[in-house]
Amino acid sequence: MHEHQHTAVSMLPIHTISSKAREDFFVNQWGSTEMIVSSGVYHCLELDGYASVTSDHFINGMITFVTRLPESICEIISLDSLQKGKGTGSQLLIESEQTAMLAGCREMRMITTNDNLEALRFYQKRGYRLTAVYPDAVHQARLRKPSIPLVAENGIPIRDELLLSKLL
Repeated sequence: MHEHQHTAVSMLPIHTISSKAREDFFVNQWGSTEMIVSSGVYHCLELDGYASVTSDHFINGMITFVTRLPESICEIISLDSLQKGKGTGSQLLIESEQTAMLAGCREMRMITTNDNLEALRFYQKRGYRLTAVYPDAVHQARLRKPSIPLVAENGIPIRDELLLSKLL
């Protein structure tokens, strides 16, 4: 698998990680540092979040989020774990939920696409509920980011966005 899987891991605020390392991570995971969802266009290097970093300085996971305090909502923009099933994604999510609560948020949200069965499983197992569907929302995102594929690797056409929410 990966030579980093047995080293100690720290959860660090992403702003303590160099912007070059964060940029490389996002480009490797998403093709760019820009995330486009129906709630807006986000530049991941400008967002708050946490990174899971091994003792040999390897980033094995990252979460980004935006806090909207007038509405008491925290929205997760991205969550990536390079080692599935090791608890990295869960730890990043817990850290972010605690930060959101301390900031005064009463609700966590995240938007994913209809094909992302892994995200739907992950978030629902952690208390998130499907609270809205945005039919054909991905068409709008593709107008700005044409690299978004029409069909996912699992064969599901990528068309809609789903909002998942959890009360804190």
